[in-house]
Amino acid sequence: MNPCYRLLICALSLVFAASVLADSPRPMVPEDYYQFRFVSDPRISPDGRRVALVHAQVSEDRRSRESAIWMVPVDGSRPPRQFTAGRGDRMPRFSPDGTRLALVRSEDGQAQVFVMPVDGGEALAVTQMRQGGISGMDWLNDETMLLTLNIDPAVEDPTSPPEEESEPAPDVRVFSRQVYMSEAAGFLDKRRRTLWRLDLDSGDMQRLAADSEWNVSGAVASPDGSQVAFVADLDGSEFDGGFEQGLHLLNPFNGEIRTIHTPAGRVGSPAFSPDGARIAFTHQRERQAEITVQSVELASGRIEQLHDGMELSASQIIWPAGHALPLIQADFRGSRPLLALQADGSTEVLHGQGVSISALDFADNGTRVWTQNSETRLDEVWVRTDPEAPATRLSSFNDALLAEVYTTELERFTFINDGVEIDGFVVRPQGLEESSRWPVILNIKGGPAGMWGHQWMHEFQIMAGAGFAVVFTNYRGSTGYGHEFQAAVQLDYGGVDYRDNMAVLDEALQRFAWMDAERLFVTGGSHGGFLTNWITTRTDRFVAAVTQRSVSNWISEAGTQAFPPASMNVEFGGSLWENFDLYWDRSPLQFADRVTTPTLVIHSTDDRITPIGQGQEWFYALLNNGVETEFALFEGEGHNLSRTGTPINLVKRLELILEWFERFAAVDGRSSS
Repeated sequence: MNPCYRLLICALSLVFAASVLADSPRPMVPEDYYQFRFVSDPRISPDGRRVALVHAQVSEDRRSRESAIWMVPVDGSRPPRQFTAGRGDRMPRFSPDGTRLALVRSEDGQAQVFVMPVDGGEALAVTQMRQGGISGMDWLNDETMLLTLNIDPAVEDPTSPPEEESEPAPDVRVFSRQVYMSEAAGFLDKRRRTLWRLDLDSGDMQRLAADSEWNVSGAVASPDGSQVAFVADLDGSEFDGGFEQGLHLLNPFNGEIRTIHTPAGRVGSPAFSPDGARIAFTHQRERQAEITVQSVELASGRIEQLHDGMELSASQIIWPAGHALPLIQADFRGSRPLLALQADGSTEVLHGQGVSISALDFADNGTRVWTQNSETRLDEVWVRTDPEAPATRLSSFNDALLAEVYTTELERFTFINDGVEIDGFVVRPQGLEESSRWPVILNIKGGPAGMWGHQWMHEFQIMAGAGFAVVFTNYRGSTGYGHEFQAAVQLDYGGVDYRDNMAVLDEALQRFAWMDAERLFVTGGSHGGFLTNWITTRTDRFVAAVTQRSVSNWISEAGTQAFPPASMNVEFGGSLWENFDLYWDRSPLQFADRVTTPTLVIHSTDDRITPIGQGQEWFYALLNNGVETEFALFEGEGHNLSRTGTPINLVKRLELILEWFERFAAVDGRSSS
């Protein structure tokens, strides 16, 4: 061949390859997180014409998130527009007549309620609080609001400044109760969740329900605003590890509280029927029992069970106008759909199969809005004006970014392990060529309750973009597959959960010949971190591991984390002194001398669920046994670093995981088949 012609062919080939590459999406990288737009809490106006939503983004310094209220017409005639100018605006709520919008705005570190006309105008502060945080807000009527405040129950006037110490005080707290700390609040002080009535004309606030012995949860106003339902343990055992939580009815105008008789156990998620005559609620008779859906007729006190909780566990109840029975949300085989309860106690999926929906809200005419995400799309706002018509997406904040980067749908398969059907999921790596072998990450979810599946997990897409296949399963113990499936892990940590994770990996390797069985990696957080540690004490199959917010020693975990003895004793079938062997025999630390897998330990200083000592003990053990290891310590972060942590730290965590795996994977040079 003529040399000049050969050069021309090569040049044209390079141009074509460059063109194809330019048209291909680039890999998603950890720093793309800074461009994400976060959509939440959509609220539809009573007339069903417009939707208010919370739009948040990472701040310029990458250390916080700034939020504002945006508005969008339901008919989609205009794109969403920014409605408020604050940097910490949240919780939009339309007035019953639809003419005004209330919101919570943080100014100088103090949350206040603001109200503004829905057609635009200035947002006016209607509270002047100097103490207390706002965790809930609802309209009672056009002139009165219900607030849930986190505040010392003894405070009578939140607009007054906190009392100052008259003399210097030592830096000490004395505790005598089982519940003395939480992941959200750290070590507890006198603040409790309390209910207040706010008069919008005068700005006066009246305390309705407050006590140092209990917290208000799930407060919701009746359709006409004349009653408020809430759940609480008024008997005062909450801070001694009590499980009981009852249903109560409050008159917000005279402060009278009436306890509604419900079966013994824990009530949650109260929801009024459209006519206000009944309240639906979730109920759990004891820890780790099934979660049923029940209703009570307020006039007669008659209780009716609507769902037995064996098929799925309701996480939220919604009872919109026009429905004889409530709707529920629940994990369901990898999806988070909206389901309708049927008269025979069964459920029917209304929509949401193959995606995850949340934050549903209904207009008076039945139009509903919600946020929806999937493995390839962040949350956006959706609407359905007609039950027979398809849903419409009203926002597209992340479309431009997602058009640039590689994302891929999950590939789901099922297999049988120990006689039980298990779901497996695969995320294929970018640029997959089945003639080559590709490294595989077994990524283990936490819990053990909860579920992964059709939901936005940028971590998976980033790993796939870096050239890794990702394999995961909803192992036994997960929600979404029925109560028997979820209960199978009880008193068996490191048993069925371990076997299901190893089985899903083996099944994937058998099904997908392009997966490289010689380049296997493992990671997980929380219970997934425990299983990561446990797995590396059982096998040397994995080239490298990253254990995150893990448990290494159930004995020290029991005494240092936020869950009280009453809870841990159920989890392990007794106390340390009654069932010591189970605590120690299921502790990876006992077997740490068997580990050879190079391991990166990621932990946070302010983690109250799996305290920092768990990571330190594992790091110490691996060092002492000559295992290649590093310890990444995130100062000031808690258990939720991977989800809601400081953005710059959240991104760094992802970078560290990739760097550790790439060190051992040789991703840039694929193994030949």
